[in-house]
Amino acid sequence: MQAGYATDEMMTVTAARLVADGVCFVGIGLPSLAANLARHTHAPNCVLIYESGTIGAKPNQPPLSIGDGELAQTADFVVSVPEMFAYWLQGGHIDVAFLGAAQIDRFGNLNSTVIGDYERPSVRLPGAGGAPEIARSCRNVVVILRHSPRSFVTSLDFVSSPGDHVTTVITDLGILEPDVDTRELMLSALYPGRTVEEARDATGWPLRVAADLQDVKPPSDEELDALRRLTAMVPA
Repeated sequence: MQAGYATDEMMTVTAARLVADGVCFVGIGLPSLAANLARHTHAPNCVLIYESGTIGAKPNQPPLSIGDGELAQTADFVVSVPEMFAYWLQGGHIDVAFLGAAQIDRFGNLNSTVIGDYERPSVRLPGAGGAPEIARSCRNVVVILRHSPRSFVTSLDFVSSPGDHVTTVITDLGILEPDVDTRELMLSALYPGRTVEEARDATGWPLRVAADLQDVKPPSDEELDALRRLTAMVPA
């Protein structure tokens, strides 16, 4: 086991472990790293789909955007964005998708639109884009978000995407999963060296803890080596 790893590496590896040999809807940044890490390690047959319409993309280095030419060059085929959403996404062909946001509430609803009042926001965010359709149509939605009271809030300033299909929330402290009966997010696993108190202090609502709270395994040598090879390819 390698002695040291960064928090982002822990988050990326944890996300990658959720990708199997199925169909994965990928975003840019950490989700793309996670999906391609899975493709290079335990899930070589996973089909990566990017919002630009590339199906089965196999980039040799992490793409800089959904319009990165290598995604189209390495894809099995490319479809139009309307076909991507109407057939692949809304047709129920996606097994897992990754989403981020500025805020999340206890039921997994997401805000990526504004902070503050909608008419006079303190911060106007990039917006939801395709996230509402992704959140509604994918079987499993994984949210990746740093854990803080500003992000994990009692009430969203704006509901951009519903949390109905959120199955996992990966943070820089551990993992949250919805209760099977209430759908309220609970702390289900912690990273090495992290505590329940840290997670509760970073949550804007009274965070419940699963009775069988798990420990997330640290990254293996294979996972770290593969991830660092990928990140080394990112242009400065």
